[in-house]
This record gives sequence, structure tokens and C-alpha cells, in this order.
Amino acid sequence: MYYLFDGTYLGFLSCVFESFERKEFNVIPLMQKDYRIALFAETRTIVTDSRKALRVQNGLQERVGKAGTMDFYRAFLSEDRKAWLASFFILRQTFGGRTDVRQDYGNAHVLYFSQTLKKVSRERHRMKAFIRFSKSSDGLFFALVEPDFNVLPLISDFFRERYADMPWLIYDVKRKYGLLFDMRQVGEVQLSLEETKNTTIPTVVTTMDERDELFQHLWKQYYTSTNIEARKNMKLHLQHVPRRYWKYLVEKK
Repeated sequence: MYYLFDGTYLGFLSCVFESFERKEFNVIPLMQKDYRIALFAETRTIVTDSRKALRVQNGLQERVGKAGTMDFYRAFLSEDRKAWLASFFILRQTFGGRTDVRQDYGNAHVLYFSQTLKKVSRERHRMKAFIRFSKSSDGLFFALVEPDFNVLPLISDFFRERYADMPWLIYDVKRKYGLLFDMRQVGEVQLSLEETKNTTIPTVVTTMDERDELFQHLWKQYYTSTNIEARKNMKLHLQHVPRRYWKYLVEKK
């Protein structure tokens, strides 16, 4: 049976709750927009219920702890439907009494879940290292990113603590939303339909600070001066800084 939900994490946890409440365990969670009508396939539309989702969250935390519970959120942020199915399988096993199921790497679901967590963690670390801010004329520091996974929620605390003395915006151009810090709190922002026409960046930051070009030039000079040409190893460099990140790195322009 397909459980169709709205694509949110709370909706996903609501699917877990409904599965146990209805005693329907042969379930595939799927976003409503991803579902294609299949002959003879049974479907059930799951309405997101924050109360039910919180019960699942609390119950999971009692069984596997805070860190283990957070892993399921990280896997969900991968946006990988196969990882969602693996998470669903592990959650069913965990609530069924097998709290050690994640140690069973012989199981395909468990192995895929573990591999997905590593990929998401790697992308989170890369965003911390590769984000480059530019300054707009109104004093807002902004950065454009296009991560493989939806990792903005995982780097919010890091940037809030590291850059607490300046307003900043980190905008995911692939998912068309960003994190805005106003020196008090971090909030989620999205572009309106009007703003997304003919542009990939928020109109509020398209006017650059007149000194920003100078700062970028100085950074490029520093990058060049510290580079040792004789020790250049492009293969190793690409392992640490894949080409897909280059378009947002000042030193690569």
C-alpha cells in the first residue's frame, strides 16, 4: 500500500503513526506529487498531524536516544525516496522491539540508510567549508548554494554562532528557499513568483556593496599567493572540492 503524504518530515512521521495504528505494515511512503496511478495499487492519503508526529518522535527518542532520532531527520533531508523507504523499514523494526536493527548491515535497507547518512554528513561539512559571502549595498551578507541534499537546516546553528555579529542570507537556488539571520534569530525565506522570474538570486541583494569587488580581488590574490604550483595535485583537489561547487567559490571565478 502507498501512503501519500505532503513531503514534510512531520508528514513522514505521521505515516509511521498511521501504519502502526492501522496495523498496515507493508507500506511505501510517497509524496503525493510523486505518485503515478498504478493499476490495482492501494493508496491511503495521510494528513499531517503534528501531535501524532510528536508521539513518534518522543517514542523514538526513548528507544534510540537524541542522536539516533536525529539520524532519521538527516536521512529524510537527503530527499532520496529509497532512503525514506529504508528509514520507514528501520522505524517499523525499532518500534517493533528491534532497537539494535541498525547494526544489521547485512540488511539492504540498513546498509542504504547508513550510506545515505554519510553522504548527507559529507555535504553538510562541505557547505560549512565552501560557502562564500558577498556583501550587498544594504549591509546584508549573502551566499548562494546548490547542495546535493537539503542541508540548510543542518548548518543553521553553525552559521548563527559563527557569524552572530552580522546579518546574512544563505540561499539554496535549487530548492528556492534560504535562511535569513537578522542578528536575533534565523528564519526561513522564500522568493515570490515575481522574484523568481529571470533571476536566480533575491532582488534584495542584487545591488553590491562598492567594496565587495575589492574584497573578492584580495581573496583571489591570497588564494593565488598561497598556492604552490609544484605541488599541484588536481585529482586530489577534485576529491575535496568537486567542480560542481566551483561556480559559487570566489577563488575559482
